Amino acid sequence: MRFFVAFLVLALGVSAAHKGLRSHLKTDPQSPPERKRAQPPPATSFVRSLTFKYTLRVCNAYGSENKLEIIKGKDVLADGVAYKECTDINTDLKSADKIEFKFDETEAGTFSIQDLPQNDATLLLMIMRHDTVSSAVAFESHVFANLENSQVAVLDMYKGAEKSTVKIQDTSKAKLSRSEDLRYNSVVAVNPGKYNCVLVGADGAEKASAPLTAAPKESYVVFRVGLESGEKDKGYAEEVVVFPKPPKEEKGAASGGSLMALLVALGVELSGVG
Repeated sequence: MRFFVAFLVLALGVSAAHKGLRSHLKTDPQSPPERKRAQPPPATSFVRSLTFKYTLRVCNAYGSENKLEIIKGKDVLADGVAYKECTDINTDLKSADKIEFKFDETEAGTFSIQDLPQNDATLLLMIMRHDTVSSAVAFESHVFANLENSQVAVLDMYKGAEKSTVKIQDTSKAKLSRSEDLRYNSVVAVNPGKYNCVLVGADGAEKASAPLTAAPKESYVVFRVGLESGEKDKGYAEEVVVFPKPPKEEKGAASGGSLMALLVALGVELSGVG
């Protein structure tokens, strides 16, 4: 630090002395005018900040007849999301953003975004009931990784005493059609193809099912919903929901279901974004 100060004082002293010397010099009128040096063009930076594309996927697993409204700041991101429905929202997201939820214009809860991935990603946010008695909400979140395979996040949003599991089955006509269990709060990868996600009770009976058409690089969510209530006509039956839903097939198109050749667990638990 001392060397820097000494150099600075010296430089200022030389500049002042030079300046005083020039003030006493007489200008020769016959001398050519001093040429101005051309200024170099301003340097353009080749460094740019990275921007990533985030898709916010919100699923309404909150058993209610009222529809969900999703708000960020002064912007309404989505309105009229019914129970058992999901919606993909393309919006600018930053850490510390707050996502507000309302049912029938009544505030239900707020979710705060914390850590965002440094890559393009789909951010899954589930809203559900906290318990079977109160109207309080709870959230579950996950960030899908960028993979070549089809990803399936499996969650249990059901509130009640019933014990049920989810199985995935291929829809091929082969005699040795395969079936695998899907563990709740996990993510698996499957080969592209057509499948059924089946909700199976503790007695082994099928309770509900939903189709899944897996495409490469796509992310899916499979979740169990339902609400057990002591009040008559206040509960909701157990169901399994798949999003995105399979595209509608044109008539005459070949079904071509493929055998499940890959079903690999990607992690022990779902990782949250907030």
